[in-house]
Amino acid sequence: MSDKAIDIYIRPEFESGALGTAENVDVERELSLLERISNINAVRKLSILLGLVIIWQFYTWFSGVEPLLFPSFVDSADVLWKTLLNGVMFEKVWISLYVLLLGYAAGLLIAAVFLMLAVSTRIGSDFLSTMTAMFQPLPAISLLPLAMLWFGLGIPSLVFVTIHSVLWAVSLSTHVGFMSVSETLRMVGRNYGLKGVAYILKILVPAAFGSILIGLKVGWAFAWRTLIGAELVFGAAAGEGGLGWMIFEKGDNLDTPYVFAALFMVIVIGLLVENVIFRNIEINTIQKWGLQR
Repeated sequence: MSDKAIDIYIRPEFESGALGTAENVDVERELSLLERISNINAVRKLSILLGLVIIWQFYTWFSGVEPLLFPSFVDSADVLWKTLLNGVMFEKVWISLYVLLLGYAAGLLIAAVFLMLAVSTRIGSDFLSTMTAMFQPLPAISLLPLAMLWFGLGIPSLVFVTIHSVLWAVSLSTHVGFMSVSETLRMVGRNYGLKGVAYILKILVPAAFGSILIGLKVGWAFAWRTLIGAELVFGAAAGEGGLGWMIFEKGDNLDTPYVFAALFMVIVIGLLVENVIFRNIEINTIQKWGLQR
C-alpha cells in the first residue's frame, strides 16, 4: 500500500471556517422599566381588564343608555363595595363555592373510579368511552328538572348537576391523555413491577398530566357555569341561594346594579381560580418539567 497521502475532498456545505466577530448585535441588553413591567403576566391581563372597565364607563357616560338597563361601572362598583361591607356578598359567594366544591370533589372521585376501571380492564375502557360519548354532549342544565324531581329544591340537586358537569369532562380528557402515553413508558412501569394504583400514579399520571390539567380546568369552568345557571332557577336551600340566586332575585326586582355586582363577582372568582390556582399548578408541574412553554 502506498504511503502517499490521500487527498480528501470536503464538500463546501460541510466546511466550516473561522467565525468572525458579531457586529451590531445586542448580545446582552438591560431591559427598560417599561419592558420589565410588560413582561409580567398579571400586569398585561390587568391592563386588559382596566381597558374594558374604561370602555364600559365611557359608554354609559356618552351613549345616554338608561341606567336601569345598563348601569355604569361606578354605580355597580359602589353596590359591590356596599354588599362586601355588610357581608351579603360574602354570604352568597360562600354558598356558591360550598356547593361547587361538593360537586367538584364528588365528580373527581367518581371520575377516578371510572378511570381506574378503564385502565385495568378492556370492558372498563369501553364503558367509559361509551358513557362519555353519551353524556358529554348533554348539557348539565337540561338535567335540572329531573334533579328537582329526584332530590327536591336544595343543595342535592345543585350538587347533582355539578357532578355531571365535572365528571365527563375530566374523564374524557384524562382517558385521552392515558391512551396517548408512549409504550416505552408503559414498559418501564411493567419492568419495575408496577400494577394497579401505583402504575397509574407513577407512570400514567405524570406522563398525561397536561391532559389531566386541561380536564380539571374545563371541568371547573363547566361546573361554575352550570351552578350559576342552576341557582338562577332556585335557591340552594329554602330560598337562600348563592350568586346565581342573587342575580335572579335582584333582576326580578329591577335592581340592575346588584345584578352587575353579582356578575362581576362571578367573573372575578373565575379569573382568580384560572390565574392563581391553575396557573401555579401549571408553573410547578408541566412548565417545570418542560412539557409546556
